[in-house]
Amino acid sequence: MKGRTIVLDHIQGREAAALMVDGQLDDFLIAGDAPTPGTIYRARADRPVKGQGGMFLSTPDGPAFLRQVSGLAPGARILVQVSGYAEPGKAIPVTAKLLFKSRYAIVTPDAPGINLSRRIRDEAERDRLLEIAHEVMTGSAFGLILRSSCAEADADEIAEDIAAMREQAEQVLNDDGQDAETLIDGDGPHVLAWRDWTDPAEVVTEPGGFQEQGVLDALDQARGISEPLPGGGLIYIQPTRALVAVDVNTGTDTSLAAGQKANFACAKVLPRALRVRGLGGQITIDLAPMAKKDRRGFEAALRASFKSDGEETTLAGWTPSGHFELHRKRGRVSVEDLLK
Repeated sequence: MKGRTIVLDHIQGREAAALMVDGQLDDFLIAGDAPTPGTIYRARADRPVKGQGGMFLSTPDGPAFLRQVSGLAPGARILVQVSGYAEPGKAIPVTAKLLFKSRYAIVTPDAPGINLSRRIRDEAERDRLLEIAHEVMTGSAFGLILRSSCAEADADEIAEDIAAMREQAEQVLNDDGQDAETLIDGDGPHVLAWRDWTDPAEVVTEPGGFQEQGVLDALDQARGISEPLPGGGLIYIQPTRALVAVDVNTGTDTSLAAGQKANFACAKVLPRALRVRGLGGQITIDLAPMAKKDRRGFEAALRASFKSDGEETTLAGWTPSGHFELHRKRGRVSVEDLLK
């Protein structure tokens, strides 16, 4: 099945969204039980963490942790936004840099100025979008980022999106409450799909869409530990409490360059495999044997592959034993943990 299809449905009573590209599951979002990234709290400072420059906060959903904070005294009120999912038993990660994000616009209260996505290169289109942005943001001290989805989009829709995010930001920033409270809930899977999957696609919203579009079969593979590679190789992905272990196996390929081919194939497949499984944190790749001279090429391929991925991923580099390490933001919940 060729083309892109967005499927909005429910699974085991949870709201979920799937992106199918040429018949393969390319992305998957599912509602979890923890607070969703993007949620904004009015929180209360609880106690500082000496040596880490952080502060534990009280929120309606439990303790949160704010890094790199200064000048915040216990008992003070602060607006924070959930930045990811917590590891089991740990506090909710939050940031004081609030973002108000929608399909076309991101309002940035802490970063004034109007900016356009670099992917929009046509000068006439950039001028059109800047004119819309300046008109809607007149009189505001907030910053604005126009996303790549603005290109060729309807001017009224863009203006409405910007205005909605500006109004939401003004309401939150002008909040004068004192008790710990949830001010904005983070977006669920269906809204996230509308917001972030902006390339042209068929949209299926009828109940049972996951079954009809092959999403359930694709999820069965995503819930397993193995992922096939082009050329006959495999990668095995196994989450542990400390890290996610990825093992590259050459499989049926017995050629002299089997290790190199499997490793480069892993670099291409890995972002999607982690994305659909909802995995993040520390990731260690045990590569198939290949010459050291090929390491630079592998790292470049891996960097290029993660560049188009939605979750922030840092390439930490090589270990003395020849493994490669990544640090990936915990921006999603593990599919395996939710779908038992």
